[in-house]
Amino acid sequence: MTSHYNSVFLSIWLQMLPIILASSSTYRRQLLSKLGLAFDYASPNIDESPQTDESPQVLSERLARQKALIITESHPNHLIIGSDQVACLGQTVLSKPGNFANAYRQLKLCSGKTVSFHTGLSLINSATGNIQSTVDTFSVTFRQLTDTNIENYLNREQPYDCAGSFKAEGLGICLFEKLSGDDPNSLIGLPLIKLIDMLHKEGIETLA
Repeated sequence: MTSHYNSVFLSIWLQMLPIILASSSTYRRQLLSKLGLAFDYASPNIDESPQTDESPQVLSERLARQKALIITESHPNHLIIGSDQVACLGQTVLSKPGNFANAYRQLKLCSGKTVSFHTGLSLINSATGNIQSTVDTFSVTFRQLTDTNIENYLNREQPYDCAGSFKAEGLGICLFEKLSGDDPNSLIGLPLIKLIDMLHKEGIETLA
């Protein structure tokens, strides 16, 4: 009986831990909001430079974990979510374009090709020190895009803060021929299906 009460108490205590999203991304905040959980967010400050011979998958998972870890220093007794995305065309990493010219070059390069988005995800319980980490990969095959297609898209949506130079949740869907992966939320920046599994392991029932 004592063991049962301890288990119930632990479950209740875990569900009282505040959730922090280690990101200032509006896209990730919008995705996390879909789960109906109360959360706050904090912007981590880390060096995102890749290490020598580091694969995109390893890079995305390492950065996701580092983002969450840096927030644990100021947020004990929290569940902290870190996420990072690396977009690749073959071995070429596609960064956030920042402006029209860079975005135009990226989309021109991606026309008719497949781009892989590796999204690292980490959930850290700063009360217990438990760390869960994974990577979700989602692939996008682009249509054959004309110069006019690209120009019109960029002028209308201006996705200059997005890796790959598109917003999948918006007009960017018009650029694609095929999507391949387990979770379309991963493409936008936060793999919700895997995050739900992680939260469940920490005693957070999203449908409770």
